[in-house]
Amino acid sequence: MNNSFVLLQAGGNSQTMSMIMMVGIIAVFYFFMIRPQTKKAKEAKNFQSNLQKGDKVVTIAGIHGKVNKIEDSTIELEVSPGSYLKIEKSAISMEWSKQLNAGAAAEKK
Repeated sequence: MNNSFVLLQAGGNSQTMSMIMMVGIIAVFYFFMIRPQTKKAKEAKNFQSNLQKGDKVVTIAGIHGKVNKIEDSTIELEVSPGSYLKIEKSAISMEWSKQLNAGAAAEKK
């Protein structure tokens, strides 16, 4: 009887440790993968909603242009004088557009 009591205690402790490990793994995934990705997506959506006419942007396909007209979910880009493309706002790359504008600001100095 004494041996079975010890085995039951060890089994209960093992289940507790397994639960703690599972919670730890989920916490690691959340804080290192899910949360940063949702934060980045929120920043990109905010960037896309705050675009204004005349902003220089780069699309996720690598097309450079200047915002000419903004509608609800689409943007008209001027890619060369007199040439316009109508694209979705979600196709604008926040990282590449910021790099483009940072490079242009550095050239002006």
